[in-house]
Amino acid sequence: MSDSMVPAFLGVERSVLGRRWRGRLDARGEAQALALTQAHGIDDFLARVIAGRGVTVADAAGYLDPKLRDLLPDPSSLRDMDAATNRLADAIERGEQIAVFGDYDVDGACSSALLIDFWRAAGAPEPLLHIPDRIIEGYGPNVEAIRDLAARGATLLVTVDCGTSSHEAFAAASALGVDVIVLDHHQAPEILPDALVVNPNRLDDLSGQGALCAAGV
Repeated sequence: MSDSMVPAFLGVERSVLGRRWRGRLDARGEAQALALTQAHGIDDFLARVIAGRGVTVADAAGYLDPKLRDLLPDPSSLRDMDAATNRLADAIERGEQIAVFGDYDVDGACSSALLIDFWRAAGAPEPLLHIPDRIIEGYGPNVEAIRDLAARGATLLVTVDCGTSSHEAFAAASALGVDVIVLDHHQAPEILPDALVVNPNRLDDLSGQGALCAAGV
């Protein structure tokens, strides 16, 4: 069929530049636009635009009215995430003393603040917080700090932006009856410490979310 036999797009036979408007949708695209109009009650022009962008009938609702939660990855896709959240929920319900061990950089500080704000909103007892001295304590959980948190009543320790390789420190925590959850993003060793390690960069994690920082985890 020649162009002259095809109706001008939107009825524009001659634009300001003297050109005849032609629709860019092929037969399949036209059918998709019609289906979008019928299924979602949207204007034909809008249906044509989004059909041209490859939006299907099934995807249209989310495309036209997107929600942030629909754009985020599924948290349960991270290894040990469900087990970690269940342990945290149990601790909050039982009123256990939770402690946070955060790294001293921006990611660790933000992660610590997010967790503590959430637990306060959830009605948990005031969490304990330990940020190590970079010079004196160095990076990551250490035995002395964990002993101090346990002495102050902590039964659950959550480390953020650190802990994926902290075998010695977590062995001490286990001996003191303190459970440990790690929320981290650093490269992981083959053998993980005695803890629930939520880290998209652990070798057996298939979530594909390795670009997340600790606050994202």
